[in-house]
Amino acid sequence: MPETLTPSATVAFLRSPRAIRERCRALLELGLAGRLAHFQVDMSRLPGVADFVLDVTRESYPSLDIPVHSRWGHFDVGGVRRNAQLEARLAALPHAERARAKLDLVITSVLLDAGSGPSWKYVEPGGGTYARSEGLAVASFHMFLSGAFSSDPKQPLQADAEGLRRLSLEALARGFQVTADNPLAGLEGRLALLQGLGRVLPRPGALYDLLAARGARVTATEVLSQVLESLGPIWPGRVTLDGVNLGDVWPHSALGAGDHPDSLVPFHKLSQWLTYSLLEPLEEGGLRVTALDALTGLPEYRNGGLFVDAGVLVPREARLLQEAFAPGAEPIVEWRALTVALLDEVGKSVRERLGMTAEQLPLAKVLQGGTWSAGRKIAAQKRPGGPPPIRIESDGTVF
Repeated sequence: MPETLTPSATVAFLRSPRAIRERCRALLELGLAGRLAHFQVDMSRLPGVADFVLDVTRESYPSLDIPVHSRWGHFDVGGVRRNAQLEARLAALPHAERARAKLDLVITSVLLDAGSGPSWKYVEPGGGTYARSEGLAVASFHMFLSGAFSSDPKQPLQADAEGLRRLSLEALARGFQVTADNPLAGLEGRLALLQGLGRVLPRPGALYDLLAARGARVTATEVLSQVLESLGPIWPGRVTLDGVNLGDVWPHSALGAGDHPDSLVPFHKLSQWLTYSLLEPLEEGGLRVTALDALTGLPEYRNGGLFVDAGVLVPREARLLQEAFAPGAEPIVEWRALTVALLDEVGKSVRERLGMTAEQLPLAKVLQGGTWSAGRKIAAQKRPGGPPPIRIESDGTVF
C-alpha cells in the first residue's frame, strides 16, 4: 500500500477484499520463506488437503450442486425445515418486505454466531439438541420467530432499533438457554453487538434499501462495503484510524511497526460471513449480486484448524497448541492470515480436480462443500469432542 494514501483512503483500502488478500498473501510469502515467528508452512501437504476437501464435498453434495456458504443452511440443521416455516409466515408480504424480514433474521443470527465454547448446547423445544454454530443458529431463529428483537408485539417477525436496544442480558441468556451448567462464551459481547446494531440502523433490513438505492445489480464487494460502513461502529475495542473503527483488523509485526497502517491485516470475518448470507434474501428482493469470488475465505477456527490438523501449518512452539489466545494475539493474527491465503490455494486445486472455473465453483461454494466441514471432520478425528487445535478466548464478537 503506497504511503501517500490519505487516512480516509487507507480506511477504504483496509475495508476491501483486495486488502484482505494482499496482506494475507504477504504473510504467506513470508511463511514460505521461513520468516514468520509462529508458524512454518509445509505446502507439500496442500494437495492432500484439497483431496480431503473434495472427498468431504462429494459426500455432502454428490451432484456438486453446492449452495453458497451462508447462515441459511444452519437453520435447517437436523433435517428440520425451519426455513420453510419462515417462508410460510412471510408468504403474504411483498418481495421487498420479505427481503427486509429475512435480513433482520440473518443479520442478528450472524452477529450472534461467534464461537460458543465447548460445553454449550441448545435443546430445541420438542426437537433435537444442537451445539456450536448450528445450535446458535437454531436458538437465534427461535428468538426471532418469538419476536425477541422486535419492539412491536403486532410485528414479531422483525428486528428493529428499539427492540434491539432494549434487549437485556437476561432475555438473551434465556433465549440461548444459558445457565451455570450451560455456559455460553462471550454472552455480554453478543449483547453489545445487537444493542450496537440498534444504534446504527432503524432495522437490520434497512440494508436492503441502502443497497437497492445503488441499482438492480450490485457486486459482492459493494455489499461488503455497505455492511462494513453501516455496522462499523458496533465493533468493540478495535483499532481506529482517522476516527474510524476498523473492526476485524489487527497488527502483525512482520508487515510493519505496530503503530503504522502497513502492519494492519484486515479479515472482516463476520462481515464477510454476513455478506455471503445476505445474497439469497437480496436476490429474492430483486437485487442481483455479482462478482462473488471477490470475497475471501473466512478465517475462523474450522478453516484454520483444517490446515493445522493436516500439517500445512506447523506451530513453531508447543504453547500454541496448549494455551488459549485472545483474538488480537499475534499467533492468532498469523494463523488467520495464512488461512485466508491457503483457502485461495485450496479453491484453485479443487477446481482443477473438477475441471471447473471460478464462476462455476466460486470460493463461497468451496467453503460450503468444503473446507469448513473438512475442518470439523478432521478435528473430530484428532480430539474428543472435536475442538479446534488452537484455542481462542472468545469475546463473542470475532469468531
